[in-house]
Amino acid sequence: MFGRVRKACARFFNAAGAEVNTGGNESGAKHTHNLFEAAAAYVSACADDDQERIDEAAGWVSPEALSFGVNELACRAVIALARERGESPGTVARTLLGLPTA
Repeated sequence: MFGRVRKACARFFNAAGAEVNTGGNESGAKHTHNLFEAAAAYVSACADDDQERIDEAAGWVSPEALSFGVNELACRAVIALARERGESPGTVARTLLGLPTA
């Protein structure tokens, strides 16, 4: 049930990407950023502690869409690490946060 809701929300927010003029295009065409591009740019900028890129990525989509994208990225990252390590997603999440295993 949760997976179907998540997929439906992802389709909705993906379709609701914001148009942003990047200014680097000779034709003046606008580039549309979707919430997943915004989330990837935002999280990587946070990891690099680059406030300018954080602010730029945060302006590409609504705060709600960015929050959803960051959450989706976190879920996918934890699942990928869990598969790679042969551990449960819960164990991986708790380890990444420095929490004791349950």
